[in-house]
Amino acid sequence: MPELQLSLTLHETNLILEALGEMPFARVHQLIAKIQQQAHAQLQATQDTTSSENLTRSQDER
Repeated sequence: MPELQLSLTLHETNLILEALGEMPFARVHQLIAKIQQQAHAQLQATQDTTSSENLTRSQDER
């Protein structure tokens, strides 16, 4: 089955997870885990990039 790339805000992703939480666990737990894994990786990468940019900017100001 082909995979899709979606672009969602954090709020939209949380809304989807909330809706999935209303469904039977046995049916959606793998999908929830996949969404959480991908979101975590992206948020971590964003956080790392922001931290690096702030460090560089701080060093440039000195």
